[in-house]
Amino acid sequence: MKKVLALILALSMALALAACGGGGETQETGNAGNTNTGTAENTNTATGDNIIKIGVFEPLTGDSASGGNKEYLGMQYANSVTPTVEVGGVEYTVQLVPSDNGSDTSKAITAASQLVSENVALVLGSYGSGVSIAASDTFKNAGLAAIGVTCTNPNVTAGNDHYFRICFLDPFQGTVLANFAMDEFGATTAYCLGEQGNEYDQGLIAFFEQAFTAAGGTVIKDSFPKNNSDFTSYLNKAMDEGADVIFTPVSIAYATQIMSQAATVGVDVPMLGSDTLDDNKVLEATQGTDLQLYVSTFYQEGGDPDFDAGIKEYINTNADAMTANGGDDTIAAVTAMGYDAYYVALAAIQAAGSVDPADIKAALWDVEYDGVSGHIAFDDENGDAIRDTAYIKTANTTDNVWELKTVQTVAE
Repeated sequence: MKKVLALILALSMALALAACGGGGETQETGNAGNTNTGTAENTNTATGDNIIKIGVFEPLTGDSASGGNKEYLGMQYANSVTPTVEVGGVEYTVQLVPSDNGSDTSKAITAASQLVSENVALVLGSYGSGVSIAASDTFKNAGLAAIGVTCTNPNVTAGNDHYFRICFLDPFQGTVLANFAMDEFGATTAYCLGEQGNEYDQGLIAFFEQAFTAAGGTVIKDSFPKNNSDFTSYLNKAMDEGADVIFTPVSIAYATQIMSQAATVGVDVPMLGSDTLDDNKVLEATQGTDLQLYVSTFYQEGGDPDFDAGIKEYINTNADAMTANGGDDTIAAVTAMGYDAYYVALAAIQAAGSVDPADIKAALWDVEYDGVSGHIAFDDENGDAIRDTAYIKTANTTDNVWELKTVQTVAE
C-alpha cells in the first residue's frame, strides 16, 4: 500500500510540474522583450476564457495624477458595464492593463514599453500631451494604435498614423477661450501664465495669443520654472499691468496653488483655465473665495443622465473609485471621455473583426461612435476627432459645484 501511495504521489507531482512548465514557457515566449508579437489574444488557462488586453497609459502619480486617475476611472466603469467583446463569433474578456507614466516625460517611455511587453492590442491615453508625445515612437515601433483621450496638443497626432484622439485640439480650445474672454468680459489685455518647457501649457498659450491678438487684444506672457510653488509675484504683475483676464492652462497641482494664492492677493478679474482645470481639486481651491474661474472642457453633468446616474452609483459603491475621484462623486469631463474612449476601442476591435493590433489600427480610421460626450469620428489626415464644440464651466465658490456657463464653438 505504501508503494502504491508513493507511486500515485510521484505521478501527481510530475503532472503538476509538467503543467506549470508548459504554461510558463508559453507566456514567457509571448511577452519576450518590447516587441509586440502581432496578436493580442491570450487564454486564461484557469478558466479557458479568451482575453484581449487594452493598455491604459496614464499618469496615476505625479502632478497630473488627479486627472489621470479620473480618466482611468471612466475606462474602469465602462469595463464593468461591458466586460466582453465579440470578435468573429468568439467572445473575449476585455482586460485593462494600466501603466503609470508618472506625469513625467522621462518616465513615459518605460511605461509605454511595459504595455508593449504585456502584449496589449491597443492603448488608451494619456492624460497629458507631453507624456503622450514622449511615448509615441514606442507605440509606433511596436505596431500599436494609441487613442488619446484628452491630450489636446496637435503634436500628439501630427505626422504619424498610429496615434488617434477623441478630444478637441488646442488651436480650437485656445481660440474658444480667447473669443470667450473678449465676448463675455470685453477683455482687451490678457495675462498668460504657464510652466516653462511644458508643451501643453506653452502650446495653448500660443494659440490663445494668436486668436486674442488677431482680434485686437494685447497679451502679456510669463513662464514659471518646474516645481515652482510661489505664484504671488506673477499674479501681482498681472494686476499691476492692468490685465482684464488671466489665462493659466496649467496642471491640476499648479492650478490649486494658483487659485489659493490668487484669492490671497485679491485677484478680482476673471481667471480662465483649459480642460486640465476641470477638476474637483481645483474647484475646492476656489471655495469661500471671490474668484471668478472659467474653464473649457469636454462634458458637463446633465449631458447624459443615464451615464451620470451610473457613474455616480459606481463611485459611491466602490471605495477605490471614490478615492480615484478625489473623495466625492462630482463627474469630471475626463471621466466621461475615458468612458467613451473604451467604447471607441471596442468598436475598433469589432470593426477589425480581429484581435491583431495591425488590423485594429487599420480599422480605427473609419470608426464612428456616439458617446456621452458627443459624436466621435476621425479626420483622414491625422486621426484627430472632428469636434466643434466646447463646454465653458464656472466655479460656484459657494456650493462647490461646476455650473455650465455656455456651450461655445469657434464661430461664436
